Amino acid sequence: MKRWLIAARPKTLPASFAPVIVGASIAYADGNFSTINTILAFLCALLFQIGSNYVNDLYDYLKGADKDRKSGPTRAVSSGLISPTEMKKAIFIIFVVAFIIGLKLVFDKGILVLIIGMLSIVFAIAYTAGPFPLAYNGLGDLFVFIFFGLVGVNGTYYVNAGSFSLIAFISSAIIGLLVANILVVNNYRDYEEDKQSSKKTLVVRLGKKFGIVQYIFSLVASYILLIMLFLRTNNLFILLPFVLSPFGIGLVLQIFKLEGSNLNNTLSLTALFAFAFSILLSTGFVII
Repeated sequence: MKRWLIAARPKTLPASFAPVIVGASIAYADGNFSTINTILAFLCALLFQIGSNYVNDLYDYLKGADKDRKSGPTRAVSSGLISPTEMKKAIFIIFVVAFIIGLKLVFDKGILVLIIGMLSIVFAIAYTAGPFPLAYNGLGDLFVFIFFGLVGVNGTYYVNAGSFSLIAFISSAIIGLLVANILVVNNYRDYEEDKQSSKKTLVVRLGKKFGIVQYIFSLVASYILLIMLFLRTNNLFILLPFVLSPFGIGLVLQIFKLEGSNLNNTLSLTALFAFAFSILLSTGFVII
């Protein structure tokens, strides 16, 4: 069991919790909260991320991207903990289970939920696999922003309320930016290995300085959007995430100072920052 947990990369899993928590809290504030649908959305989001991490582990190995990797988490396939055949079976099972769980949401809210779910599975696989893997062509950041932000928050709101909301959309952009920063740290840390293995992340394409600028931009933009939410809601509690701003500044300083495997903790803290931000933002919605 431990080897499968390693492959799931547990330190990054809060990224799947954040959008569901925020989307559900907005639905609650609007009087449209469904406990069972929120739980099912949470399970689907968690399985999608684990499945995507498994696909990433497998196809980085098959493409040789893990061959000389010295930083980052233990890769289960390349280290021999899990065979490629075992991983392929696990990926299939995880996405089938996610699909089955999501069927209740489809029956409850309609065909749009099915389309969202199928696209989530397709792109979770296409992130590393297929003829044009997103992570290898500088599109990983966009994928994370869309599916862990826009789709995650708005999808959760939709399976609760059966409609969409401008407040949910603004919030989804915030979460998308913060979760994408986890990938920015990952790509910044792995710059040398990715460059050698022809994994053309945005940091490889545009340089390490761009990675730092992107990280700072996402943090600043998140707080600007937070102020927009406050202006839309006139709810002071929406500004609760500002208590995390010193923590955010500390993360930026780490990006400037650290290199390689020394950024492993920064990556974990960036995931924690996104999760804590989502909790505080959700608290602001719930106590309106």
